Amino acid sequence: MRSGLLHQRLLHQRLVGLFALALLLFNFPLLALWDRDATLAGVPLFPAALFIVWALLIAALAWLMERAPD
Repeated sequence: MRSGLLHQRLLHQRLVGLFALALLLFNFPLLALWDRDATLAGVPLFPAALFIVWALLIAALAWLMERAPD
């Protein structure tokens, strides 16, 4: 019982941390780093970076939620 509670608390802390990371990555100072006149495989850098960061955050969330308890 205690192990389950510890796992839930740790999962909650990791989710809050992931949320804070997403807030930082999608906020002005860091987001302005990608606003350049460059392309990545023919796609402007800004939308490509937004999509990549968004996809990585979803992958991290899926990994956290589907992970088996320790």
